[in-house]
Amino acid sequence: MKRRDFLAASAAASALICRPQWLFASNDKDIYRNEIGIQLYTLRNEIGKDVKATIKAVADAGYKQVECYGFPNAEPMINAARENGLAINSTHFDWDSVVNPDDKGVRPFSEVLNKANDAGIKHLVVPYLADRNRKTLDDYKLLCERCNKAAEQAKKSGIQLSYHNHSFEFQPMEGGVTGYETMIKEFSPDMHFEVDVFWIQLGGKDPVEMIRELKGRVSQLHLKDLNQSIKAPMYSGVPNEAFEELGDGIIRMQPILDAAKDAGVKICHVEQDHSPHPIKSIQQSIAYLNTL
Repeated sequence: MKRRDFLAASAAASALICRPQWLFASNDKDIYRNEIGIQLYTLRNEIGKDVKATIKAVADAGYKQVECYGFPNAEPMINAARENGLAINSTHFDWDSVVNPDDKGVRPFSEVLNKANDAGIKHLVVPYLADRNRKTLDDYKLLCERCNKAAEQAKKSGIQLSYHNHSFEFQPMEGGVTGYETMIKEFSPDMHFEVDVFWIQLGGKDPVEMIRELKGRVSQLHLKDLNQSIKAPMYSGVPNEAFEELGDGIIRMQPILDAAKDAGVKICHVEQDHSPHPIKSIQQSIAYLNTL
């Protein structure tokens, strides 16, 4: 039996038969595993078919909180999460309100903040950058300027604004400088990072070293694993098979969790951008975390 098949079977058995035992197998002080979240983009196809059943499956798997996507158009996910006792501390949102605020028809960021406060959300995350916003280092500097302004607004509303990386930010640009290096330099203390360890690894960097370098500036982590056949750095054209359940790839999670504690990270979310069987994947990943 393959390792991933064994873990998947173990996950299912644990979830259905011995859920309390494996939930308490982790150290009670381990806030990441005991309060583990899931980025719901992992389950976007299932959510599109049956949001209530999908969120119930998340709770049944043992997750304690969810991170939504597409906010403020995320009400069905939020309602289903609350019905299942899941916390909602963070969401990805329509980033144009921060990144391209002058575009026609873009919702003002103040409206996003108001809706986030109404929903009790404390973390808003810029989830992506369109090609036009990352062609040059000047584009990244403009991004930082706009993020800093929005982060100051968010802070006044009691909300933390962060930026979620992919791997394209690590591609060398003018003078060998990367977009991420520019963010590290230009972001104000009010603007934080949501570090995605998969994309850091794929960008040719060490996630543990990056988390330690950004101590005090990382609000959340995304935990996902990278198939050993994929060679970094890779800045675009990432195949679906690059994404693995936790424990099946090359990224060691325990050192990442240790670094997160030292760096003051508040929340960790499992995410798997692509999977043939997303529900089984999230069950396997949480089961793996509870073996560490």
